[in-house]
Amino acid sequence: MTDEVQDRIQGLVDSNDVLLFMKGSPLFPQCGFSSRAVAILNHLGVAFESVDVLQDQGIRQGIKAYSDWPTIPQLYVKGEFVGGSDIMMEMFESGELQQLLADKGAAKA
Repeated sequence: MTDEVQDRIQGLVDSNDVLLFMKGSPLFPQCGFSSRAVAILNHLGVAFESVDVLQDQGIRQGIKAYSDWPTIPQLYVKGEFVGGSDIMMEMFESGELQQLLADKGAAKA
């Protein structure tokens, strides 16, 4: 993977408090896992940005190396990698995700 792709990903992560790398868009998710991740964030009423990895092959491959995580979606909060939709769901059900977002000062939608 190129340094340029890594720099682009780093810039996106750094410039967005809550960022979801996903397949599709929040209005039209292109896979069930991305759909679930969006539903969790919407349910929590948190403001978030998204990156559609289907629109950029470099980002699609690069994000997996960036996070050392093999699947998409991927959630970042204030620059910190949180996990994919399964981890998001577990954290949501236990209240950990709500606490993390509150602790990090994530803005409401």
